[in-house]
Amino acid sequence: MRHTLSILLQNESGALARVAGLFAARHVNIDALNVAATIDPAISQLTLVLHGDEATLEQIVRQTRKLIDVLDVITLTPDDSDSVRLATVAAHS
Repeated sequence: MRHTLSILLQNESGALARVAGLFAARHVNIDALNVAATIDPAISQLTLVLHGDEATLEQIVRQTRKLIDVLDVITLTPDDSDSVRLATVAAHS
């Protein structure tokens, strides 16, 4: 099953690598990844897509929340994912 996560993290050197490393260590493939600065330059928003069952999703969300650079993790519903996709397309038009 396809899942989309929205992760707020500190905009610091190595933060993205630590999140990606966690996924790699758990053998969870990231299908798509987008990182953008937020209004606060100290915080970035990471949106990623992964495939896995509900147990895999729950485990990766719990472990991602434990990372020092991560401020929040939200699992987006399909409706939320469509909104994110439309916003991304509009921002790049």
